[in-house]
Amino acid sequence: MDLFSRSWTALRTAVAELPDEDFAKPSGCSGWLVRDLACHLVIDAQDVLITLVTPAETEPTHDAVTYWEVTNTPPTGEDPLDALTVRLAAAYGEPWMLKFHLDDVGSAAGRAAVLADHGAWVGTKDLVLTAGDYLSAYVIEWTLHHLDLIAYLPEVAGPPAEGLARSREMLEKIAGAAFPASFSDRDALLVGTGRRAPTDAERVELGDLAAKLPFVLG
Repeated sequence: MDLFSRSWTALRTAVAELPDEDFAKPSGCSGWLVRDLACHLVIDAQDVLITLVTPAETEPTHDAVTYWEVTNTPPTGEDPLDALTVRLAAAYGEPWMLKFHLDDVGSAAGRAAVLADHGAWVGTKDLVLTAGDYLSAYVIEWTLHHLDLIAYLPEVAGPPAEGLARSREMLEKIAGAAFPASFSDRDALLVGTGRRAPTDAERVELGDLAAKLPFVLG
């Protein structure tokens, strides 16, 4: 839970401190500008709020790792829901409006996470998890999107080191294999999820794991 709060707070703070001109720059999400990514975070925050107040009557079927649906096809930005996010982001008009909405809904999601009974069963996407596992799953969501946010903004602070380490740990469980020790947590996440291609040297180090990349989480 502490990692959820720290990762989410760091990401929201980074967005809140961006100058207006940065919202029109590309993000690490294919086909999305920074403003589109920020709009997606508003939707993510809404999903957290909805899920935490959606009780389930059956026992959990998934945990923080198995929550994720994994494919090998990186997004192109052309998916209808991705395209809708772009239109919604454009509708805000001014960056301050988007910042305000993210702070408003995002702060509420953060408070709800702190107040939630982490042992309670909640339902989302036809899955049942404990609230604690659901929130733990979102550590990798916040961390990856923080990396997306700063992909072309090197002067912006990155995600917390603890969130990077935990996200790498979860990705390795999803992959069923560890990334080479020479990979930083950041590089393991970027290469592992297809956000950048491995170099020739990295591909050699990855060995058999290279053929399984990327692990695209959805």
